Amino acid sequence: MADSTFLEWPFLEAQHRQLAAELDTWCRDELVPIIEAPGFHNDIDAACQRILNMLGSAGFARYAVTEEWGGANENLDVRSLCIIRMTLAYYSGLADFVFAMQGLGSGTISLLGSDATKAMYLPGVADGSRCAAFALTEPGSGSDVASIQTTARLDGSDYVIDGSKTFISNGGIAHQYVVFARTGEAEGARGLSAFVVDADTSGLEISERIEVIAPHPLATLSFDGCRVPAENLLGQSGSGFKAAMATLDIFRPTVGAAALGFARRALDEATARSRSRVLFDAPLHDLQLVQAMLGEGAMEIDASTLLVLRAAWAKDRGQERVTREAAMAKLYATESAQKVIDQAVQIFGGDGVVCGNKVEELYREIRALRIYEGASEVQKIVIASAHLAASAE
Repeated sequence: MADSTFLEWPFLEAQHRQLAAELDTWCRDELVPIIEAPGFHNDIDAACQRILNMLGSAGFARYAVTEEWGGANENLDVRSLCIIRMTLAYYSGLADFVFAMQGLGSGTISLLGSDATKAMYLPGVADGSRCAAFALTEPGSGSDVASIQTTARLDGSDYVIDGSKTFISNGGIAHQYVVFARTGEAEGARGLSAFVVDADTSGLEISERIEVIAPHPLATLSFDGCRVPAENLLGQSGSGFKAAMATLDIFRPTVGAAALGFARRALDEATARSRSRVLFDAPLHDLQLVQAMLGEGAMEIDASTLLVLRAAWAKDRGQERVTREAAMAKLYATESAQKVIDQAVQIFGGDGVVCGNKVEELYREIRALRIYEGASEVQKIVIASAHLAASAE
């Protein structure tokens, strides 16, 4: 990254700066030669599995898990997660996706799983041998988690799950899914529970693979009499909504960090283009309108970085809930990254929309971040609700 001065900001510690340096070197020396090889992205499932194996072998997947179960830190360190996602996203949206899902897909297990459940699933997530997934979204339930219709009923020593999930990242390649279902303790959000379901469980099927503009493994899952042992319940019955929100509190700031990685790469690409491209017998960056684009992009990136690091720092410092801070970080960073990348495409002109150009790739990669883990419009509601609650005290 051309600008790494943010690493010296007081939100970060020496361990985070060392991690950033090690990962950046690894990306340039190990990751880039692999992902830029001809045909690497022809089989997205295989590409994701290859990247996961690499992240596991290099020790970076360990940051998605706590130390007791093979992870890197005593607790999930959100600043480390942000540094990793920002750096990976700068080089490869697919690599960022792979790492992010190891964290999101196992985060609820880390927070609520029994020791036996953690011992069964987390070491494999840490070493890259197990691919994790988080199954929350349904055909009729996205940001409105309380409207989930998938059910789980207790039958003897098992829960029986029926329903469907869609837009599930790592769907079809994951070894296990954290699944949220309605157990009926109460109406709405209070009647949800979380379960870990092995991918080979009878009654679980991949009913559809979904293709999107930035290719990632996505699928619709169908549950038809899917029986899972009662011990696969994560936490208490009826605590699923709180579990989902606690998991998202950790990982929403990292979505902003991924957006920052995309934005930083776009700004670097646009800056290099403005220096090399000659227009009217002068470098493109001599045009004041282009200078304004670059200056605004640099400002947006710094502002986003402050919000992302604040949310991560607050969580790492022990603040129990950072819903407001995480929502602000996710909202601002993803929206501003979209602007920075769009301006980069504009600076590239026609070349910016040619398949294979890095800014064209970034343009496709950034769009989903404004939707998943809570769309931008929902983040505004979350922020407003927190503001109104605080002002009433």
